[in-house]
Amino acid sequence: MSPQPQVAVLDYGSGNVHSAVRALRRAGAEVELTQDAQTILNASGLVVPGVGAFAAVMEALNRIGAPRWIGRRIAGSRPVLGICVGHQVLFERGVEHGIAAAGLGEWPGEVTALPEDVVVPHMGWNTVRPPEDTVLFDGLADQRFYFVHSYAVQTWDFDQTSAAIAPPKVTWSHHGTDFVAAVENGPLSATQFHPEKSGDAGMQLLRNWITSL
Repeated sequence: MSPQPQVAVLDYGSGNVHSAVRALRRAGAEVELTQDAQTILNASGLVVPGVGAFAAVMEALNRIGAPRWIGRRIAGSRPVLGICVGHQVLFERGVEHGIAAAGLGEWPGEVTALPEDVVVPHMGWNTVRPPEDTVLFDGLADQRFYFVHSYAVQTWDFDQTSAAIAPPKVTWSHHGTDFVAAVENGPLSATQFHPEKSGDAGMQLLRNWITSL
């Protein structure tokens, strides 16, 4: 039997991380909730969870030096998975109540409020539209996932300057407007929804990610 992949879940004070830890263990990983730099850098995979406000999550990440660890993993092609606000902070910036905060800048784009004419937060189950040849959504056609958010990336403008580099695979969903529900970009993946709260579909998505480590 092959050993279980070791997954570090980044511990920076974000709430509600234990459900993600439990789900990752059920999906087949050996999991440690940690802010130890060597554990984070050496793990087979790193999960960056996040709930609450974009700026507060970035402040907490910066406080423990997490952006450097995340950047080093990505530069070394070491898998990283962001969830919810952990997905949002991978973009260039977030704007909440007219106040902008810088993100990690791994992808271009701005996290902004969902349209005023829809119910927010967008809370509950929704379908997604994954591209072809996706790893995360393999075997998950027509499945629904659980969202809780009032902000999202609503446009995607990735400058594909090199034909030698595969463009990111972007999955979309809709709540008043189209928004980015997930991204797969080499070692870096992220979901706006919560796979750990998405039942069998979310469990399969986590298994797909763990199997790819």
